[in-house]
Amino acid sequence: MLRTYATFTLLVIQFAVAQVDRSGWTVTADSFQSGNEPAKVFDGAKDSIWHTQSNPTNVPFPHNITIDMKTTHNVNALAYQPRQDGVSNGNIGQHTIELSLDGKSWGAPVAIGSYRDDATVKKTTFVTRPARYVRLTALSEAGGRGPWTSAAEINVFASTSYTAPPTDRGQWGPTIDFPIVPVAAAIEQGTGKLLTWSSFSPDSFGGGPLGVTVTSTYDPATSVVSQRDVTETAHDMFCPGLSIDGTGRIFVTGGNDAGKTSIYSPGSGAWVTGATMKITRGYQSGVTLSDGRTFTIGGSWSGGTGNKNGEIYDPTSNAWSLLPGCPVVPMLTADIEGVYRQDNHAWLFGWKDGFVFQAGPSKAMNWYGTSGGGTRTGAGNRGTDPDSMSGNAVMYDALNGKILTVGGSPNYVNSDATSNAHVITIDRPGATASVAKVSSMTYRRLYANSVVLPDGKVFVTGGQTYGRQFTDDFPVLQPEMWDPVTSGFTTLSPMAIPRTYHSIALLMPDATVINGGGGLCGPGCGVNHFDAEVYSPPYLFTASGARATRPTINSVSPTDVTVGGTITITMNSAVSSFSLVRFGSTTHTVNTDQRRIPLTARASGLTYTVTVPGDPGIALPGYWMLFALNSAGVPSVARTVLIKR
Repeated sequence: MLRTYATFTLLVIQFAVAQVDRSGWTVTADSFQSGNEPAKVFDGAKDSIWHTQSNPTNVPFPHNITIDMKTTHNVNALAYQPRQDGVSNGNIGQHTIELSLDGKSWGAPVAIGSYRDDATVKKTTFVTRPARYVRLTALSEAGGRGPWTSAAEINVFASTSYTAPPTDRGQWGPTIDFPIVPVAAAIEQGTGKLLTWSSFSPDSFGGGPLGVTVTSTYDPATSVVSQRDVTETAHDMFCPGLSIDGTGRIFVTGGNDAGKTSIYSPGSGAWVTGATMKITRGYQSGVTLSDGRTFTIGGSWSGGTGNKNGEIYDPTSNAWSLLPGCPVVPMLTADIEGVYRQDNHAWLFGWKDGFVFQAGPSKAMNWYGTSGGGTRTGAGNRGTDPDSMSGNAVMYDALNGKILTVGGSPNYVNSDATSNAHVITIDRPGATASVAKVSSMTYRRLYANSVVLPDGKVFVTGGQTYGRQFTDDFPVLQPEMWDPVTSGFTTLSPMAIPRTYHSIALLMPDATVINGGGGLCGPGCGVNHFDAEVYSPPYLFTASGARATRPTINSVSPTDVTVGGTITITMNSAVSSFSLVRFGSTTHTVNTDQRRIPLTARASGLTYTVTVPGDPGIALPGYWMLFALNSAGVPSVARTVLIKR
C-alpha cells in the first residue's frame, strides 16, 4: 500500500487545481442586453446575469464570451453557473471552450459537447494548457427555447504547475461534455456515433421510477451531443447485460427493470421491446454467439439473488430459453458479500460451435455449451490469479485465441486491486485453457477499462488501486499500454479526470479511444462525471509530436462478407497490415463484443486482398471496423464491414 499511496499523492499534487482570482479581468461578448452586460459573470452575485441581446431583436447563434485574465495561467477547467432566478432562458446547451495565449490564435477546442438543462454549476475539466484568454461559445440553448445565451457566473481553474506531455505517450483531448453521466455505451455501426446512457435520471440510479432511460449520443462527425429519453420499451437500462448482435443491433437486458429486453437499431434509431427473460437479472453479462444468438448468465444485483443460471435468446423467434446445463455456481467468486456480488460481470467470449468461454472474474474458468439444454465444462484456473472482480479481459488476437486479463480484486468493494496480467489461449471448446503470467501492470487497478487497438496493443485506462464506489479516492490517472510482442506495459500521458466506478472506454472508428463517465451517485455528488475525454494513441503521432499522415482506405468490396470470404481493399498509399476490430459496447468494465482479428494481405500495387477466418466463432457475426496500418504502424480511419455466417 505504501507505493500506491505515494503514487496517489504524487498524482493529486500534479493535478491540483485552484480557482483563479478574477481581480482585474476583462470580458467581451458577441452581444448583450442593456443591464445584462458580460461583466456580470464576474460580480459574484448569482442573481445578476449576462444575457445576449433579445430586444429589439434577437441575435442568432453562435454566442461567445471571451475572458482576458491579463496573465498566463495553467488552465484546466471552466465552471459555468446558469442563471439562478428560476428562469431557464439562455441555459447553454451545445458549446465549445477554447484557450489562447494572445487572443488571436485559438487552435482546436479543449472541450465540446452539451450541458444539461438545469441551474446546477457545470464544470468542464480538460488537459492543462497555458493560456491568458478563455472563450466559451454557445451553439444552442439547452432547452431549445430560443436563440439566447445567459450566464450568472463564470470561473476559471488552473494547475499549480505545467509539464508538456511527452510526444511518445499519446495525447488527451478534447473533453466531451454530456448532459448525463455516461455509465453504459456502444458504438453505432454505419455512423460511428457513440450511444450512451445512465438510468432513469442523468445523475442517479436508485429510488426513481422504472420504465425510462436517459440516453445521450455523441456524433464525432459533427461534434453534436444530443439527449433522448427512451420510454418506448418501459425499461430502466441501468446495470444491464449488454452486447451487439449479429445484425448490429444493440441488445440490452435486465438491470433496474430486471426482466426486460430492449433492442436498439442504429439504422432507424428505433428502440423496440424484446422478449422478457426467464430469469430477472442485473449486473449479468451477455454475449453474442457464433450462430447469432445471445447468451447471458449471472446477475444477482437485481431481481433477487442466486440461481442466475444461463439462458439463451433466439432473435429469429424473439424468445428466451433456459439452459439448465449452464449453472452459475462454477463461476462464482468468493466475494465476502455473498452471491449478490459473486455472480456479477462475467468475462464472456463467444467461440466456436456456439460455445462460450468464461475467463473470469472468478479464478475458475469454464466452458458453456448452448446446444439443447446447455453444458458446462471446467477450463481450469487462471494460473495463480485470485478472483478478480471488476478487472478486464480482452481478446486481442481472436485468430489465435489470445485473451489478455488485467487487474481486478477479490471483492467488489473495500478491497485492494491487483496489478496482475495473464494471457489465456483457447482453441477447442471444452479443453483446459492455457494460461501464462506476463509482466504486471505498473499500477494496481479495478473498475478500469481496457480497449484493444488496431495494432493488437491493449490500452488500459482509469480505475482505482482500492475499491471504493462513488469516490475518486485512490485513482489511477496514468493509463498503460500492453504490447503483445514484449508482453510488457508502458505508462502513457495522464488523463485530466479520474475514471473510477461506472466509467466506460471504447475504440472509435478513427482509432482513438473515448474514456468517460464515473459516479451516477445522485444530485450534487461531487464525483458525477458528465463527460468523456478522447485519447489519441502514440501511433497517431510522429517522433516529433506532429500528427502522423494516415493511410486512407479508398474502397472496400464487398462491405458485407460471409465467413471465409475475401475482401478487396484499395489504398491511397502502401500499407503493411490490416486488422478487423468488432464494434464494442461496455458497462461496468465489461465489453464482450470487442475482439481483434489480424489479417494477412495479398498485394497488387495499392490493391490488397484479405480473407476473413472461416469459423464464425472467431469472426463473430456482426459489424466490424476494418483498419489498414502502414509500415510506421499508423492506422487508417476504419471502414465498416458486416460479417455474416
